[in-house]
Amino acid sequence: MMRAGLSELTAFMTIAEQRSFRAAARTLGVSPSTLSHAMRNLEAKLDVRLFNRTTRSVALTEAGEQLLRRVRPAIAEIEDAVNEVASASDRPSGSIRISASESAARPLVRHVLPDFLAAYPGIHVEFIVDTRLVDIVADGFDAGIRVLDDVPRDMIAVRFGPDMRFAAVASPEYLSRHEPPKAPHDLGQHRCVRFRFESGALYRWDLEHRGKSASIDVDGPLTLGNLNLMVEAALAGIGIAWVPEDQVAEHLASGRLIHLLPGWSPSFPGLCLYYPANRHPPTALRLFAQAVREWASRRPAL
Repeated sequence: MMRAGLSELTAFMTIAEQRSFRAAARTLGVSPSTLSHAMRNLEAKLDVRLFNRTTRSVALTEAGEQLLRRVRPAIAEIEDAVNEVASASDRPSGSIRISASESAARPLVRHVLPDFLAAYPGIHVEFIVDTRLVDIVADGFDAGIRVLDDVPRDMIAVRFGPDMRFAAVASPEYLSRHEPPKAPHDLGQHRCVRFRFESGALYRWDLEHRGKSASIDVDGPLTLGNLNLMVEAALAGIGIAWVPEDQVAEHLASGRLIHLLPGWSPSFPGLCLYYPANRHPPTALRLFAQAVREWASRRPAL
């Protein structure tokens, strides 16, 4: 059997990630026909079909999925090695792929990235916005952002967020039509704005007060997968939303939203940048983690 070349394997991985020959061709700077020809050659060398192609979609076969699982971390290691050698000079380079929700990425985009990217123009940072709790190693990410309690134990965690507190909020207009809840079970009688993870799971409202806890499976007319939209729905008077308190601090201060059941709002350790502890981090990631760590150290005590 002839050996597959690195360029062919890189092209294969790009097509698999983009789920499109045309999109992969744009990413790689080649024509779709060139890419299609390269994949036919690769499949011929391996004597196996890697993609199921239709006029509208591209999907990996079982053999393709198996190859992707093995190739992705290997190519990442090669890219890290090349970038580390290149970064031995005074101009560090490389790419960092980070899995995070939109709200989790926002503090770093706002407060860390401007100075970091100015200091290291050869480094490229990509945030992939996702509400799933992904396996960053299996899915080819360099790092992720989660609350501390959700970070796997075999990871290095760089905490940068204060303790997070959730709050049930509603607009004065909504409360003019509905009596405010006095206890968690009252939420069952209200129109609530629900959150659905990309995995399909609905988020339950876990409330806590002086050692007592209540997990409420609320109901309502609207389900969203974005915290910013949930805040907008609450502001529009659609119903009660359960969101991080820092997402609505300005609206609470202005009176545009009202904090309901404040004594039942639980708090837990805040956001962390995390990455594998058992791998030598590439230079770009090491520098970014240090920038996050330094910014966090300048913030008020966590």
